[in-house]
Amino acid sequence: MKKKTRTLIVSILLLLVLIIVLFVGTGYYCFYAPQFYPKNTVSIYIDRDDTVDSVFTKVKSHGLPRCFAGFKWMAALYDYDKHVHTGHYSISPEENVYTVFSRFNTGQQEPVNLTIPSVRTLDRLAGSVSRQLMIDSVEIAQLLGDTTFQHRMGYNQNTMACLFIPNTYQVYWNMSVERFFERVQAEHNRFWNDERKNKAKTMGMTLEEVCTLASIVEEETNNNAEKPMVAGLYMNRLHRRIPLQADPTIKFALQEFGLRRILNAHLKVDSPYNTYRHIGLPPGPIRIPTPVGIDAVLNYVHHNYIYMCAKEDFSGTHNFSSTYSEHLKNARKYRAALNKRKIFS
Repeated sequence: MKKKTRTLIVSILLLLVLIIVLFVGTGYYCFYAPQFYPKNTVSIYIDRDDTVDSVFTKVKSHGLPRCFAGFKWMAALYDYDKHVHTGHYSISPEENVYTVFSRFNTGQQEPVNLTIPSVRTLDRLAGSVSRQLMIDSVEIAQLLGDTTFQHRMGYNQNTMACLFIPNTYQVYWNMSVERFFERVQAEHNRFWNDERKNKAKTMGMTLEEVCTLASIVEEETNNNAEKPMVAGLYMNRLHRRIPLQADPTIKFALQEFGLRRILNAHLKVDSPYNTYRHIGLPPGPIRIPTPVGIDAVLNYVHHNYIYMCAKEDFSGTHNFSSTYSEHLKNARKYRAALNKRKIFS
């Protein structure tokens, strides 16, 4: 009888040990063993409309888990459905459920690269930013067009583009529109250091005027090496009170950026941006200038040129001249090249 009792006890103990081993093994497999097997690290974006179920769908479709039960168990245990955190999250190959769920549960998101583009209009800027962040383009556009907000930033409707410094920055994907503008302003202040401010002051120009001229220079040429030359030409015209006569400002005034040839009819547009009619700089930038363009103005080349004309080889560079007669020769060569290519508008 004692022998049978001992055998029963041993059997029960062995069964308990087996159950414990199975429980521990299952727990380890579900929570700590590698479960996610995407080919490469993948990104998952959780926005305001996501629920716990849509998060499950995104994690499964992108993370390709072998076993997803552990993720659901942890979500239930931590009431994840009550605090779904927005943001950009990543899953790397061979990560386990505990690590991945903890990331989502605590909002430990990965930063993303935000590129501020050099575009011609603030509407295009708003659209570009909204495609990169969770912010809606309408939120950005509303603030950009709000007079009170413009003044708070130190600008107006015409100069608001000066706030932005095109570059790539690391930010959080779910940042608010207010935080976005705080970051933009911080990057603006970082760019405009004492050295650049002093150069602008020496030139007798405000930062907004430098940006405005830089925007014209960048519309005139994509050749970075030529930009300081073009800036020097416009500085000569400003100093001599000669109209800038910059064709890109006509395109901006007309809002017809696809024009390839400026005709006399275009020059009649009634706009403060018409630099054929008005002496000096236009009211503000005709695009968001890049750091290269701004520095080209701040470090412009000193020369005697006051005329330039696009080269007839369509290389994107220019022929420069100091006299009108020489300029006319260059203009005739360029017009002939346009006619040869049948470019009439």
